[in-house]
Amino acid sequence: MLIVDSQVHIWGADTPDRPWPKRAEAQRPIPLDHTDLLREMDEAGVDRVVIVPPSWEGDRNDLAIAAHLAHPTRFATMGRIDPQDPAARGTLAAWRGQPGMLGLRFTFHLPMLEALLTEGHMDWVWGEAEKAGVPIYVLVPHRLVPEIDKVAARYPDLRLVMDHFGLNSKQRDAEAFADFDKLLAIAKRPNVAAKASALPCYTNDSYPYRSLHGHLRRAYDAFGPKRLFWGTDLSRSPIAYRQHVTMFIDEMPWLSASDKEWIMGRGVCEWIGWPMP
Repeated sequence: MLIVDSQVHIWGADTPDRPWPKRAEAQRPIPLDHTDLLREMDEAGVDRVVIVPPSWEGDRNDLAIAAHLAHPTRFATMGRIDPQDPAARGTLAAWRGQPGMLGLRFTFHLPMLEALLTEGHMDWVWGEAEKAGVPIYVLVPHRLVPEIDKVAARYPDLRLVMDHFGLNSKQRDAEAFADFDKLLAIAKRPNVAAKASALPCYTNDSYPYRSLHGHLRRAYDAFGPKRLFWGTDLSRSPIAYRQHVTMFIDEMPWLSASDKEWIMGRGVCEWIGWPMP
């Protein structure tokens, strides 16, 4: 079974030569680079990782591209652009021609970023990405899922992925999942998938996180195994990398062998166009 993590951040230090925009704090004080990540992948039995350049570094993809060039069978990227930069327009037709670049990722979970979605700044991106066949990861809170639903309806050939089930990093358990139905409702759109990623960050439970399994089953019933993607967001994980893997492959007997194949790697690879080995 191919095991593919649908999201891990890597980044470099905030330095005068490579400054950050100071719009968010890093998930941990010591950066995670691709060599450290590769070691952890090997120890955990993870074959591939989709690198998501983090928002705190700004809209840059250099380290992710370098990771792919160093290890092209292990790393690919869902990259970043600034939708308000006029120079970004017209670039998506050739976006996937960059080394290891498979798509885009946008975050709308912070007040300073929400306006990008709600005030029309993304409108050109959706259309250009659909035309170019560029899939997009999106992080939105549950209350903004209807905005993405409108996008999915308007651009039916645009492949979208809802990150982290739309959960709020400041909430846990019942509070975090209070509006989960809003996320599940978008499963009616065949061009929308969901990432079952970073889930231990949204509960006070401990491994194997039995309190999360019911929510996972609801997501499975809504999206099906082919549109449900395992992931970790490793740099803020409260548990060992390998436990993220075993939580799904060993602790959920209701998942069939075929289900696990899709959820643990095949699904995200097919969705974003990363050829299977």
